[in-house]
Amino acid sequence: MLNRIINILWARQHQGDVNHITGDVHYLALALDPKRTILTIADCVALHYSKGIRHWLLWLFWYWLPVKLSARITVISQFTKEELLRRLEIDSGRIHVIHCPAPPAYKPAGRSRQDGPPVILQVGTNRNKNLERVAGALQDIPCILNIVGPLTIAQRRVLESNRINYRSHVAVTDEELRELYTTSDLVLFVSLYEGFGLPVIEAQAAGKPVVTSNTCSMPEVAGEGGELVDPDDVQGIRKAVARILNDGQLRRGLIEKGLINVRRFDAGSIAHQYAGVYLKVGASAGPRENP
Repeated sequence: MLNRIINILWARQHQGDVNHITGDVHYLALALDPKRTILTIADCVALHYSKGIRHWLLWLFWYWLPVKLSARITVISQFTKEELLRRLEIDSGRIHVIHCPAPPAYKPAGRSRQDGPPVILQVGTNRNKNLERVAGALQDIPCILNIVGPLTIAQRRVLESNRINYRSHVAVTDEELRELYTTSDLVLFVSLYEGFGLPVIEAQAAGKPVVTSNTCSMPEVAGEGGELVDPDDVQGIRKAVARILNDGQLRRGLIEKGLINVRRFDAGSIAHQYAGVYLKVGASAGPRENP
C-alpha cells in the first residue's frame, strides 16, 4: 500500500495536458484530472481469477473507479471492450479498441521442418497459459518443447509424467525470445484467457504456424492465420498439432495467412490511433490553468 500511495502522490505532481495510464496501475486515476486522463485496460483477468473481498477490491479500485475518473478508455481487443461493458456501467462510446502492435524486429526466418525433430514453442507459464493441457496433448509426440517462463514444481511433474522433452527459458531478453521463435517449427498458444494474446502475432510475424484458442480475444487476433482449438480439449489440441506437423500444405497456408494478418497490427497505424485519442481528450479539456 505504501508504494501505491507514493505512486499516487507522484502522479498528482506530474500531470500533463493529457495523462495516459498504461500497465497494472489503474488506481493512478484517483490522482489525476479526469477530463485529461486516458486509461488503457488490457484485460479483466484479475477479476476472472479472483473471489470474495479480493474480487470486490480489484473491481472497485482497478476498474470501476478508474473508469469513472477517466475521459476515455482504450482496450486492446473487442473482446476486452465487450467484457468491460458486461462488468461495468459505461458508455460504449468512451471505449476505443486499439490493438497491440506487432514487434517490428520479428521477420520470417529460421529452420524448416526438415532440420530434425519438431521444435514447439510455448510462451507463458501462468495459470491461464494452460501448460498442463499442453503437456497432455504432446504426450508421445516426438518433439522438443521450449517453454518461456518459470515452472512450478507441479508443472515440472506434469511435464515429466507426460514424458515431454522440454527446455525451460526464464528471464529471456527480447533478442533471445526472437531467437526462440526463429528456431521453432510451431507456436502453441492455447491459453484459457487473454485480453489480446501477443504471442499469436509474434508467431505470425516470425513466419511460424500457430495453434491458438477459439475463445476470448484469440480468434479476433489470429484472423485466418491460426489453427483454432478448444483450449479445454486435450485431444483437440493434439490433433491440431499433429495436422500441422504432418501436413506441409496446411503449414505453408497458415504461415502465408499469418503474414497477411499481421499487417493489421502495424505500429505506425496503431500510434496514429492513439494520437487521435490524445487530440480528442486534449481538445475537450482545453489548456491547463497552471501548466
